[in-house]
Amino acid sequence: MPVTDSQGSSASLTNRWVHSMGSTYEFGIEEQELETFQRHVADFLADLSSVSSGDFLSLSWIQKLLDVFLVCQEEFRALLLSNKEYLKFSPMDRLVNEYFDRSVKALDVCNAIRDGIEQIRQWQMQLEIVLCAFDNQKSLGEGHFRRAKKALIDLAIGMLDEKESNSVVGQRNRSFGRGSVNRENRSMENHRSLSWSVSQSWSAARQLQAIGNNITAPRPNEILATSGLAVAVYTMNYVLYFVMWALVAAIPCQDRGLQTHFHVTRQFIWAGPILALHEKILEESKKRERRNANGLLREIHQIEKCARHMNELIDSVNFPLNEAKEDEVRQRAKEVRMVHEEIKKFLNPMERQVREVFHRIVRSRTNGLYSIGRTSTS
Repeated sequence: MPVTDSQGSSASLTNRWVHSMGSTYEFGIEEQELETFQRHVADFLADLSSVSSGDFLSLSWIQKLLDVFLVCQEEFRALLLSNKEYLKFSPMDRLVNEYFDRSVKALDVCNAIRDGIEQIRQWQMQLEIVLCAFDNQKSLGEGHFRRAKKALIDLAIGMLDEKESNSVVGQRNRSFGRGSVNRENRSMENHRSLSWSVSQSWSAARQLQAIGNNITAPRPNEILATSGLAVAVYTMNYVLYFVMWALVAAIPCQDRGLQTHFHVTRQFIWAGPILALHEKILEESKKRERRNANGLLREIHQIEKCARHMNELIDSVNFPLNEAKEDEVRQRAKEVRMVHEEIKKFLNPMERQVREVFHRIVRSRTNGLYSIGRTSTS
């Protein structure tokens, strides 16, 4: 989806309002700051949209998505801090506070996503049992197949339960404000008996709706009164909204819902890329093999696919095992290992990034409200 159609109108729109502020206030915002911020957002989103189909919605892609949020959040924070004088004027104080309120709602999404990451980790552990049954064995006997079959059944039950309940039943009580449970103890616990880090009535779909409610483009008088800063707040609102929506689309969590509409006009240079990504993710969700998936994450689809193939192969095995069938089993085990290794490589770094997003939101809100308080009393 081309971006160039909207670039000129957005830049000139902001320029007119920024220039018109020169005679109103004795301080002024460098118009390049505002344009640079919006252009960076557009470029980052365009990069996310341009990845190959094989990398789209993968764990590595989610890492890039979170990087985009963190960089945009930092640039937005710097933009506000360098123009704190405007925060004491209405409507800037209201607009910034509304953004912080939305970002607080995103904290629950981060906790639910971390629960989903733990669920993926549980599935990874079942794949590891399959690998242990078949790897580095000189010959394969019935015991190896029984062990692998049990792990595949547990995996299938876990993924089916997730689909039926549309909720995560993995390790809970792991919100970012609390200490982690000892990993050895956690691995011994039955995942069905653990508590939730979000309440059982919590809904990702409703939370996304709450984040997206009333995100409206700033009116001309609001842009005039803020010397264009209102456009930056609107931009960051949509970055936050889209990133949370994409995380919910990709990662298992309670009451996932993708039927979210992005009402953004193309006058903004980042509108094209964000709408293109939205459409691309929706198209992925409509594919036959993804319609009832626990999440659109590529690795979840790979887990389901390689587990199904291995399960079908095990069911077709007769003993004594002939050489051709043993070779086929070992080849399938290699496919399982590839998926397992990819999850092992990217899942923990992605979890750390989700944690960093959580803490960055908290710090930015605290610092931002402090700045507003300081300017309103000065």
